[in-house]
Amino acid sequence: MKLKRRKIKFASIFFVCWFALWVLIVDGIIGFQTLLDKVGSYAILESVLILLVLIPAVFVYIMIKEEK
Repeated sequence: MKLKRRKIKFASIFFVCWFALWVLIVDGIIGFQTLLDKVGSYAILESVLILLVLIPAVFVYIMIKEEK
């Protein structure tokens, strides 16, 4: 699969905005330590947070239509 610049640009813009939103939610509103107390495992919590950012960004890359 050949990577297209337009698709990468939009997916990376979405990634940065989505990442900033999750940082605001986790660090500002909920608190990382609160989530860590509920989950109990640092590795699981970090893995879930990384997947919550990466999976939607990959989905946006896949769903963007290619211009001709």
